[in-house]
Amino acid sequence: MESTLGAGIAMAEALQNQLPWMENVWLWVTFLGDPKSLFLFYFPAAYYASRRVGIAVLWISLITEWLNLVFKWLLFGDRPFWWVHESGYYSQAPAQVHQFPASCETGPGSPSGHCMITGAALWPIMTAISSHVATRAHSRWVRVIPSLAYCTFLLAVGLSRVFLLAHFPHQVLAGLITAALQLGELTSPNSLRLLSPYFPRCYAGLADGPPGTHGAGAKLLRTDLTGPPAGCQPHLLDPLYPGPGSFLVHQSGLQVV
Repeated sequence: MESTLGAGIAMAEALQNQLPWMENVWLWVTFLGDPKSLFLFYFPAAYYASRRVGIAVLWISLITEWLNLVFKWLLFGDRPFWWVHESGYYSQAPAQVHQFPASCETGPGSPSGHCMITGAALWPIMTAISSHVATRAHSRWVRVIPSLAYCTFLLAVGLSRVFLLAHFPHQVLAGLITAALQLGELTSPNSLRLLSPYFPRCYAGLADGPPGTHGAGAKLLRTDLTGPPAGCQPHLLDPLYPGPGSFLVHQSGLQVV
């Protein structure tokens, strides 16, 4: 397993050192791929365009975020930033990687929530756009543009998470696979029809506690997934832990040793 994690650090090191000029791009991509953006941007836009699509986006977002919490509770994968410190794998030759604000996410890392939740929730939007384009475009290449844009965006989100040391590549892949496995059931008309009457009650329950569904899920599972692991705290740039999903000050010149 250490060789797999080491390969992930090597990939992050290559991305950071070979493409330093793309730092702002990766930061924007990871922001747009954040599950919180689903509620801030994607759901309102989808609901405005189509009530059916909007409800599908919201339901899938809520359910997959809760499932992501369950999987992280079961798998409890390491985060790259603090694994570099605690594993001793780089005691002889320190990794030439830099810490970013998103590097200090201290909850379990597998599977990637950005890939799993956002990948699943954006699927109804992509299929709706594809259907709309297919009725108006005669070119096959034009019809596949929404699918290509969707896949390209998810690929960029995955790379951004690796670049920022928020996830290992296998955690990103796990998030994408998990999202794909859920789509068939969650997007079926029967599922949406059965779940719709329970939307107000379920939404209020899932939104209870910080941060949203994670708070409710943690209460249900009787576990705390928001606190930093014991080995993570000493390596954060800021000794004061500001809260779950901490976003600390970026120091581009930091070398992880």
